[in-house]
Amino acid sequence: MAPPSAAPETPMTPIRSEKNAPRAWVIRLVTVGIVLAAINLRPAITSLGALLEEVRDGLGMSGSVAGLLTSVPPLCFAIFGVMAPRLAKRFGPSAVVCAGMFAIAAGLVIRPFTGGTVGFLVVSALALMGIAVSNVLMPVIVKRWFPDKVGTMTGLYSMALALGTSTAAAATVPLTEAMGGSWQTGLAVWAVLAIAAALVWLPLVRQKDPSATAAPVEAAAAPAGDGLRIARSRTAWALAVFFGLQATAAYITMGWMAQIFRDAGVSASTAGLLLAVTMAMGIPLGFVIPRMAARLPSQGPMVIALGLCGLAGYAGMYFAPASGAWAWALLLGVSNCAFPLALTMVGMRARTGPGVAKLSAFAQSTGYLISIPGPLLVGVLYQHSGGWGVPIIFMAVLMVPQIVVGVFAGRGRTVEDEAAGATRGDKAAPAS
Repeated sequence: MAPPSAAPETPMTPIRSEKNAPRAWVIRLVTVGIVLAAINLRPAITSLGALLEEVRDGLGMSGSVAGLLTSVPPLCFAIFGVMAPRLAKRFGPSAVVCAGMFAIAAGLVIRPFTGGTVGFLVVSALALMGIAVSNVLMPVIVKRWFPDKVGTMTGLYSMALALGTSTAAAATVPLTEAMGGSWQTGLAVWAVLAIAAALVWLPLVRQKDPSATAAPVEAAAAPAGDGLRIARSRTAWALAVFFGLQATAAYITMGWMAQIFRDAGVSASTAGLLLAVTMAMGIPLGFVIPRMAARLPSQGPMVIALGLCGLAGYAGMYFAPASGAWAWALLLGVSNCAFPLALTMVGMRARTGPGVAKLSAFAQSTGYLISIPGPLLVGVLYQHSGGWGVPIIFMAVLMVPQIVVGVFAGRGRTVEDEAAGATRGDKAAPAS
């Protein structure tokens, strides 16, 4: 008899009657809401990266404190993201996303005018809290409202997220100059997008969840408990570390790359464009990489290819940061696409629905915690070394373990099999 973990999973597609099916205008509004919400999930971070020098001068920040500022996003994602499922269960996913958009808007408007570093950090956390809960719940909303178009809507969501990330990086400096040169205004202007998204989500708060009628069916068909001990899986740990190291590289890039180019003699507006190019690479590659990865028995070669692009980009920034800036931005943009690869591997390294959920939660929560010190250490190294040479070497060194654990995580194994093997080993072990 096959073990329970080997049983094929029955897809749970919500059953909708014509009476309970959402109206066409609601579906269109949800689509617009998803796109607008995704666009707002990174500008609070990349707009700050483009104006980090002005913010540091205006608030009197040291390099170490600025490094702490760039470490706040993953910290907030690790802390507040855990709250999202519980909040959604109580208030509904649409209501939480709507509140998240208002939190982003409030944080973006208030933080430039707090007048001090502590206030800036605290209010930044408010905006990042809104991003964290929305980031976690977007896939839930896609699954509930578009059960037959998950791939299409996820692609649209990913493209919108990359678009918002790159647009904020490219346009923040020109917008700041056009509005009088005040960095406060340049940061606050991005609240307009968050307000627009919140207004779209408001009428959706009262809309009935289209999957509500399917809940009893799903609850009856779902396993009573898979008993999966995810922490027993070496693949799960490898994937968590891989996720954490790629997130470290991404947040260092968003927080510091524009400043590295500026200090090398590149203009502020060009540095913002370079960061935008790096972030924009996620738009086309976010579609290509998952499809390629799903066709391979092992994702190790892709991990190595992306890691080598990162090492080449860091080498270029060390030896010729200004003269080859566009090439280094492109290479680092390709390397940062380890994020969609990590998400793809989460789905491939687990066989069942509960397994994917547990692996995703474990890999992302652990990974974001791992990523917290990286941007802070870059700021400390910059301040104490007096230049960007040592921090860039630090970034390159981190790429090596990322490749190693990524290759391990990319092997064709599942966490269910590993956990089951560990359990059988425990039972077979002789008593002492």
